[in-house]
Amino acid sequence: MPQPPAAAIIKHTNPCGVALADSIATAYEKAFHADPVSAFGGIVALNRPIDAPTATVLTQTFLECVVAPGCNPDAERILQGKSKLRVLSLPDLNQGFPHTVKAIAGGLLVQARDDQRTDPTEWRVVTERQPTPAQLEELLFAWKVAKHVKSNAIVVTRDRTTLGVGAGQMNRVGSVKLALDQAGEKAKGATLASDGFFPFDDSVRRAAAAGIIAIAQPGGSVKDQDSIQAANELNLVMVFTDMRHFLH
Repeated sequence: MPQPPAAAIIKHTNPCGVALADSIATAYEKAFHADPVSAFGGIVALNRPIDAPTATVLTQTFLECVVAPGCNPDAERILQGKSKLRVLSLPDLNQGFPHTVKAIAGGLLVQARDDQRTDPTEWRVVTERQPTPAQLEELLFAWKVAKHVKSNAIVVTRDRTTLGVGAGQMNRVGSVKLALDQAGEKAKGATLASDGFFPFDDSVRRAAAAGIIAIAQPGGSVKDQDSIQAANELNLVMVFTDMRHFLH
């Protein structure tokens, strides 16, 4: 199945706004408005060639770089008005090195890239409340975004748009608080994904108090049952992906 138009705005190697839509221009606008403050000076990745409407909205704020599979002539003329904007054309955004390399004292740390494929049909619904097809689709979107957020990662989404992102915190509760605080009132009726399991039920309860209705997490904690019990008590949907993402 072809992927819908998608846009991601990256800041300091974390996505600050990600969205899917029926057109690439709309996807970018949704991603931008997810966090317009952080989007300033960001790097934009698009999975469709840049057309004139998209180029027009891209020029409305300062961006460092835009990466897309291509750029049509009308869009090129519009973008040329932004002399400091770099536009990179990468026909296949799925291509990349199979490993990541980081410099450490005394050498290099080489790790296999996290290229695990997500199949929601293999997820386990662990709560009494079952997800609707729309909720499952939203959980899949949130889970995919969480894969690319620095651990501990928490992502809150609705309407296939990020509402809050908690990244790189020393504990998961801190990431949950950051993501929910950013989402604010928009968290009501939204979904939440966590790249790692919940070691306690406190994050589940905090999410429910903010209005979250569905959660995706890997599972695997010795206290999984506490989180499941809290989710049932609060009438939440919770799925276990049985897969962990952990980005450093």
